[in-house]
Amino acid sequence: MKYLITGVSGQLGYDVKRDLLERGVSENDISSPRTAEMDITDRQAVENYVENFRPDVIIHCAAYTNVDGAESDPEVCQKVNVEGTKHLVEAAKQVNAKLIYISTDYVFNGESSEPYEVESQADPQSVYGATKYEGELAVQSYFKHFIVRISWVFGINGHNFVKTMIKVSKGREVVSVVDDQIGSPTYTVDLAKFLIDLSKSDKYGTYHATNEGFCSWADFTEEIYRLAGITTKVNHVSTDEYIKIAGRPQAKRPHYSKLSKKVLEENGFTRLPSWQDATRRYIAELEKEGEI
Repeated sequence: MKYLITGVSGQLGYDVKRDLLERGVSENDISSPRTAEMDITDRQAVENYVENFRPDVIIHCAAYTNVDGAESDPEVCQKVNVEGTKHLVEAAKQVNAKLIYISTDYVFNGESSEPYEVESQADPQSVYGATKYEGELAVQSYFKHFIVRISWVFGINGHNFVKTMIKVSKGREVVSVVDDQIGSPTYTVDLAKFLIDLSKSDKYGTYHATNEGFCSWADFTEEIYRLAGITTKVNHVSTDEYIKIAGRPQAKRPHYSKLSKKVLEENGFTRLPSWQDATRRYIAELEKEGEI
């Protein structure tokens, strides 16, 4: 099979390519174009590139993910997350390729009291969430699609919450972290494995894929510090308190991001490992790379 990966410079795209290579897929059967080679916001560029490479699977990891930035720059966010996705949908149709679209917990309003099912009502509360949901709608127009909603991702290639909290701990006795947003930290190594397994099937539709278990950002930080041997204390604060401390407005974030894995399991896929196990392995990877 031939794979086209968008967003390979990001955390997830990087690990998708790494996993494919580890599975023995030839470099010649993997295309991971940078923006200069295939700008997803350029319809003709996308169609030409896809037509030339003719992938069997397109794994669309590229996205505008600056949640706060999207509020002040909605046009760029729309162009990347919606128009770029539409271009890939049309290109996939041309070559009959499977399309895997990476979506987000931000398509929900975060006000539920029980895990969101894949068919739960979407109600995005931010520009970022709205554009990712529009992307989902575009993808649904093509029958050979997979939509995979994820949350709180971290990986070796790029910036993420884990790296940020390790950095801000230096020289500080206490850090304040939000404790009223609940979700599932997700390691891109585990997620990449699932995406590739998914690509080998024809079980099209929408999935939720995160590491197992739930926590708050403050709980997550405490586990990061414990595993990394950091003695900085974590002060649990509400979102409203944190905004006051930060001194700047933020886009609305879901307070509750528990995603049901029922569909994943019903289709014969294995749930991802616990977020604690994933964090342990990630900290070990950071240490191996000399980043701690």
